[in-house]
Amino acid sequence: MLELIGVRQNYPWGTKDAIPTLLGQPADGQPWAEQWFGAHPLGDSPTPDGSTLSDYLAQDPNRLGRASVMTFGRRLPFLVKVLSAASPLSLQAHPTRQQARDGHARESLMGIPLGAPERSFKDDWPKPETIVALTPFEALVGFRDPLLTAQLFEALEVGDALASVIGPLRDRTGSPALQEVFLDVLSLDDRRHLVDEVLGAAVNHLDAPGELGVFARTAVEIDEFFPSDPGILAALLLNRFSLEPGQALALSPGVMHSYLRGTCIEVMANSDNVLRGGLTGKHIDVDALLHVVDFTPGPSDVLLPSGSDGTYIYPTSFEEFELWLLQPTDGDTLQVPREDSGRICLVASGSFELTGDSDPIVLTAGHAVFVAAEEVVVAQGEGRLFVAATGV
Repeated sequence: MLELIGVRQNYPWGTKDAIPTLLGQPADGQPWAEQWFGAHPLGDSPTPDGSTLSDYLAQDPNRLGRASVMTFGRRLPFLVKVLSAASPLSLQAHPTRQQARDGHARESLMGIPLGAPERSFKDDWPKPETIVALTPFEALVGFRDPLLTAQLFEALEVGDALASVIGPLRDRTGSPALQEVFLDVLSLDDRRHLVDEVLGAAVNHLDAPGELGVFARTAVEIDEFFPSDPGILAALLLNRFSLEPGQALALSPGVMHSYLRGTCIEVMANSDNVLRGGLTGKHIDVDALLHVVDFTPGPSDVLLPSGSDGTYIYPTSFEEFELWLLQPTDGDTLQVPREDSGRICLVASGSFELTGDSDPIVLTAGHAVFVAAEEVVVAQGEGRLFVAATGV
């Protein structure tokens, strides 16, 4: 086992106290958006001896596991994060493996530096992800049925001014309607009065029952952080989810989403490819976005872990990673699953003693270790211990 030191990411949308509280540290007044555990170049986890997880894996790639090395090479294929949002993240989607390879090669041939703001594909990896709520968590994920969205806009009683924008939602079906409206919304800068009209109408329906009230509150809540931003209308095309602790969402590449607020565990493929589609001052590559985004309407399934006797798995099908939860009762000792894979074990609450081939390690909330393939480790304690492994 190898202790990992999390890498702090101070993005402006982060909360100031949730992650420090999890770690048992005092807040310093700065946003603490994410804590990374993995071997990503932008956040390679340091280790107590002054090296990094990448250094450790380079010494012996077999620590990743045979199937992982054969499928992904000598790179840890996943990244584990604690994410805590005080305000909405940008509307975004991530590419498939082939889209990432093509986009990365194309931008490299064009000579766009990796750090350039107009660079969309920073690596050639896909980025599926799974989030598990640690607190009540609000998210926008995937496109709502276009006819239902049209009905919700009409129920706001905005009037005829918005008809030219939302008309295709009623006149056409499925993906073509959503793509057309999404494209139109991205070019609303000279028609921002339409956004203000929607917001003015939404204020009158904040207490409406059912989906209309949620729809209206979504518009007003986002406006607090992105006043009159056309991205508000794009956000209103998406399904809203309110997750309770332990509930999860799995996001395949191409799924448009935004996390609004709350704290979660996030596991993803080891990539930094983000294509933004609104609620941001950063570069929006419309052509790449339309090539990547899946405009197929439909709600995502809220996931709960399945299993028994304190060992559970979240049902996903990504080859880069899978996610387990160990939650012992009555002081039971549980074996950390997937000894054929390298694993990252992260404590979300409580305290655990992990015992393997080396000296036992006691982990408290917010701390993690890497467990090499073929190492048998058992965990004893109370609380919740998440285990990420490769999905192959």
